[in-house]
Formats: sequence, C-alpha cells, structure tokens
Amino acid sequence: MKNKLTYIIDDDKLTVKLMSILISKNNFCDEIETFHNPQVALDKLKHSFNTNEILPDTILLDLNMPVIDGWQFLEEFLLLPIQKKITIFIMTSSIDPNDIEKAKKYSVVKDYIDKPITAQKLNSLRELIEEIN
Repeated sequence: MKNKLTYIIDDDKLTVKLMSILISKNNFCDEIETFHNPQVALDKLKHSFNTNEILPDTILLDLNMPVIDGWQFLEEFLLLPIQKKITIFIMTSSIDPNDIEKAKKYSVVKDYIDKPITAQKLNSLRELIEEIN
C-alpha cells in the first residue's frame, strides 16, 4: 500500500528540503507535509482528527529539536485518540545507543534510521510499510 500523506518533522530546513526532494523523486507518497516544530505537527494531528481531515500514513521524526523534542512528540502522540495506524520512523543523526534502545520501547516507532536519508533507505522503509500493512 502506497503512502498517501507523509509528515516530515525536523527543525533543520535543509534536511527537510533534501528529504522532500528525495521522497518525491522516489514516489514514496502522494503528498508531504513538513513541520519544523513538533508542537505544530501535534496541533495539526489534533485538528485533522477532530475535523475528519486526512491523517498521515507515515511520520518521519527527528529527535533533537527545540521547543519539544522527538521524545516529547512521541509521548504526546500516544495520548491522541487516533485509531488510524500511523507508521513512525525516527530519522536522526543521533547514533547514541541509549536513543536506539529508547526508541524500541515505543510500539508506534517501526524503525530507527540514521541520517542522511538515501533512496536505498526509503526503499527499505517502503518495504517495511508494505509488510506492516
């Protein structure tokens, strides 16, 4: 099943731009929404849920961000009453083993991918999503 909507949540604008281009070129999804602030992404998820708008199929989430970080985003995300299965991948430059282990504790996180994203990594994510669905 192809993703219709993917959220990219990352405060680095260059990373977001490069990821968006790569995702588009590889037909990973039909539409991309980008967020430089995880709180704005949470607010959009809440709004979309409350108004029956389209929710993302996939979220690509960075960990180290100002305002709230990826961990705080995950904690808030888990509190949302969303019934749709949304696949979350952590996309980060952190290679800290503690972060990798912590990510495994979240059932909504399907994989931990180190940056930079590549076409090969996107294809692996696509295959994983197909297996899950």
